[in-house]
Amino acid sequence: MSDVLQLTRDLIARPSVTPDDAGCQALIAERLRAAGFACEHLRIGEVDNLWATHGDASNGPTLVLLGHTDVVPTGPREAWTSDPFTPEIRDGILYGRGAADMKGSVAAFVVAAERFVAAHPGHAGRLALLLTSDEEGDAIDGVRAVAERFRQRGEQLDWCITGEPSSTARLGDLLRVGRRGSLTATLTVRGVQGHVAYPDKARNPIHQVLPALAELSARQWDEGYESFPPTSLQISNINAGTGASNVIPGDLGTVFNLRYNPHWNADRLIAECEAMLGAHGLDFTIDWHRSGEPFHTPEGPLRSAAREVLARFAGRAPEESTGGGTSDARFIAPLGAQCIEVGPVNASIHQVDENVSIADLEALPDLYLALVERLLVG
Repeated sequence: MSDVLQLTRDLIARPSVTPDDAGCQALIAERLRAAGFACEHLRIGEVDNLWATHGDASNGPTLVLLGHTDVVPTGPREAWTSDPFTPEIRDGILYGRGAADMKGSVAAFVVAAERFVAAHPGHAGRLALLLTSDEEGDAIDGVRAVAERFRQRGEQLDWCITGEPSSTARLGDLLRVGRRGSLTATLTVRGVQGHVAYPDKARNPIHQVLPALAELSARQWDEGYESFPPTSLQISNINAGTGASNVIPGDLGTVFNLRYNPHWNADRLIAECEAMLGAHGLDFTIDWHRSGEPFHTPEGPLRSAAREVLARFAGRAPEESTGGGTSDARFIAPLGAQCIEVGPVNASIHQVDENVSIADLEALPDLYLALVERLLVG
């Protein structure tokens, strides 16, 4: 059994449902220390974070391999063909929660890092691994909080490779070079409760808010930005009513989310939305959750190296994309690092019977090693 397959199995067997690390990072730190890495455990709240480094940032760039050891809940275990935390191989496929998202990538990072420092003990610059157990959850005490600590102590990060499952049909067929920002609004509109037969004695918040929501959802915010799609606003929830058909409700709650490209930042979007709502004469309060600003990696050494390496593994140049949801790279990019995402096929992530191809898994350390060598050795 290959080293990366065994380590992935060992990680899957630890039921690290977010934010519980379940001992994954301790296992990884033990291996990395044996390879010569300095390991710093950053426990913040209920979240485990691991910062492992090899080399000297004063004599070259810092390259960060970014990942997470937590996984989403399994859902009904009886729906799985085999126990989600008992890794099982069937027909060349490894099954288990986290196989693709992203314990396979984390294991490949570790194996690639071990091979790199063994082959290049005096390499220029610094190779680092940053792991958290809070990517699938609230993402408050994970990389977001670690990045703030790094900012305070002046950590210089130049390049970041996130191991999120980015491939679509075959390993290396997609290179993610950015992500949209995400901004969520929880809006409360206040009316006056009353009887439906006497609307003159009430104020219906449903009637009041619908034109405003229609305007928000119909607006064309922009036409896109380079490889980014246009900014999109989606209403995800509306709640009102007392349960009785003859009562005008006294208030209404709704939630909407904006996925936005670098034409915007959160402050400008907030101002635009609140101005549109105010123009409709609503009596409202609104709470905003800033998940992360958009980031984009322009042409340069990181993107060039990744394009070259992925083409070698996939057999053709990768698609370069900014699609998908969010990742922890959104907290690293503001520190000045250029960020890309490269990982296995994402067809089964968060699903019952999550899995990864063993062939892809065993190729991942070579892919990551090629990227590290291309960037730190040349």
